[in-house]
Amino acid sequence: MKPQKIFIITGISGSGKTTAMAAFEDAGFYCVDNMPMALLPKFLDLPLKNDPKIKGFSFVMDMREHEFPTQYSVTIEALRERDLSPVTIFLDADENTLIKRFSQTRRHHPMSHDTSLTESIRSEKKEMLSIKNSAEILIDTSTYNPHRLKAEIVAIASGRDAKKHISMKTNIMSFGFKYGIPPDADLVIDMRFLSNPFFIPSLKNQDGESDDVKKFVLSLNETVEFLDKYLNLLDFLFPLYQKEGKAYLTIAVGCTGGRHRSVAIARKIFEHFHNMGMKTGIIHRDIDRDLTES
Repeated sequence: MKPQKIFIITGISGSGKTTAMAAFEDAGFYCVDNMPMALLPKFLDLPLKNDPKIKGFSFVMDMREHEFPTQYSVTIEALRERDLSPVTIFLDADENTLIKRFSQTRRHHPMSHDTSLTESIRSEKKEMLSIKNSAEILIDTSTYNPHRLKAEIVAIASGRDAKKHISMKTNIMSFGFKYGIPPDADLVIDMRFLSNPFFIPSLKNQDGESDDVKKFVLSLNETVEFLDKYLNLLDFLFPLYQKEGKAYLTIAVGCTGGRHRSVAIARKIFEHFHNMGMKTGIIHRDIDRDLTES
């Protein structure tokens, strides 16, 4: 019988371990959260490991168990002596990202004993450094959203190359409807519902890459609400396209002439993907076309 896969999910608090465990569970793994390290060998002796319906095991272990750093290396070595091959996935994120996540969730840091959040994060990073350096897989989730992390974990769980799994190239293209919809567009979004800078004398001869036009377009209440909803939709769709093996995704953003609104919004979408570390390109197809044809 083929040995079951064993993954240990660990890392810094707030780095996405709960999301990673959910991804393993969706992939058919038996998951245990906050498993004491010393109990791991005994757990793996249970008859459960012979259940053919279970694709493997994943265990979340971290500083909620204060003895975890000292127990880790001893337990891993004991498992290897039994011809078991646990794979440790260490999740990390930069300090500013972790502070933001804790502020949003209003959770207490597990190491916050009369110390500030920043001090707790730094203390945990120091305590976990040796485990981080010995982990087989290291994932920095600073620029990840939950969908991207789940996609990467599912790739790892299934034995696929996670980096290959997330290699889809995304192209963002602004265009003008009066010059036709780009024939290679996968997704088309129409920005003609926004107020048009073309009719403002001081903005007419500028384009959507100028600070003045971007400030005008992006400060509209409709723009703020639109970007919140549309970027969430793209975050949902992106891993689904990846899962289907799509190599390229072209998102076309249109307005009347392709010079003002579509350019500013396309740039914002590009920055969203770029900041997440994704392979992203941008082109403004018609940005100067009104000038050259006038």
